[in-house]
Amino acid sequence: MTIGAARATSAATTKKLQNGEARMARLNDVMCKSIGALALALMPFATPAKAATTISNVKIAFLMPDEGSTRYEEHDRPGFVAEVKKLCPTCIVLYQNADADASRQQQQFNSVISQGAKAIIIDPVDSTAAASLVHMAQGQGIKVIAYDRPIPSAKADYYVSFNNEEIGKVIAQSLVQHLKATNVSPSGTGLLEVNGSPTDAAAGLIKKGVHEGLAGSGYETLAEYDTPNWDPSKAQQWVGGQVSRFGKKIVGVVAANDGTGGAAIAAFKAAGVNPVPPVTGNDATIAGLQLIIAGDQYNTISKPSEIVGAAAADVAVQLLSGQAPKADTTLFGTPTQLFTPTLVTSGNLKEQIVDRMINGKPIEPASVLCTGRYADGCKTLGIAP
Repeated sequence: MTIGAARATSAATTKKLQNGEARMARLNDVMCKSIGALALALMPFATPAKAATTISNVKIAFLMPDEGSTRYEEHDRPGFVAEVKKLCPTCIVLYQNADADASRQQQQFNSVISQGAKAIIIDPVDSTAAASLVHMAQGQGIKVIAYDRPIPSAKADYYVSFNNEEIGKVIAQSLVQHLKATNVSPSGTGLLEVNGSPTDAAAGLIKKGVHEGLAGSGYETLAEYDTPNWDPSKAQQWVGGQVSRFGKKIVGVVAANDGTGGAAIAAFKAAGVNPVPPVTGNDATIAGLQLIIAGDQYNTISKPSEIVGAAAADVAVQLLSGQAPKADTTLFGTPTQLFTPTLVTSGNLKEQIVDRMINGKPIEPASVLCTGRYADGCKTLGIAP
């Protein structure tokens, strides 16, 4: 981690910069350890016991919301399918992705019911509209598990997710700590807040967490925006307008995921801003991680979605076997299991992403991250492809 400054013009200035860099390195180490300790403290106390399978040849649907984030195809789906096959080798997974279209998701929901699905795991495009789908399925004896995004106005049979409110709080606090550590004054400056989709209840939880994380920080929120359908192009357009409006007053951006974070970075670069102020993210996508490696993005959130996908599969099999899965808590009247995510910055990216193994594989291998223009950044971070 470096402290941006003009080139030192005297030995005293050089020494001050070196001392500052040492403080930043210590702070980053302390911050990463603190977040790690927080993660351990917040890990679920109860997790669903592995199902004692009493079902066979049952169809289970897994309905994901969009293709804008690579996580659903690359992590959630494989984790879910693998666990279903482990628990119920004869069960059939019906997979659909709505590509951010609520009407399409409703059609897909109806389709898997007509195909005989006995349990439906749904990550809703529109959390409000999904309530009627829950009621319809339950009226036919079909189990419904809300996944990743809650369905506040309907009581699903279960809800499995990462702790979205904690995600928002952690990325915001991390940014504030970074700004203070680099002596960025809150006087006459402020932050932009790029939230997720207004139809996504999980985005609302992230937004709430961001507000909590910024409260009392001293940094003003200059403007905030709810990004329709998490669309990066819309986020980029909005941030571009704010760059024209506020200019150098913008000292940081709290973006709710890597897509909107990358869009914010693109907007600053298009406006000729150099260096780009620190920008947050979430999801630890390949693109987001590479932006951190390049020094363009400040942080992201690692959410090994295979873990949550496997948990949803286990809950589905338990419900279909007539069991009652244990829950950590209750959200929106629904038994809930929440997993705690991990903050990732350049200081712990190697440890948390490249060296950390899930099902015998790294979350993302160096060979994927350290390509092309990112090779030099990987060397700086001690990551060898």
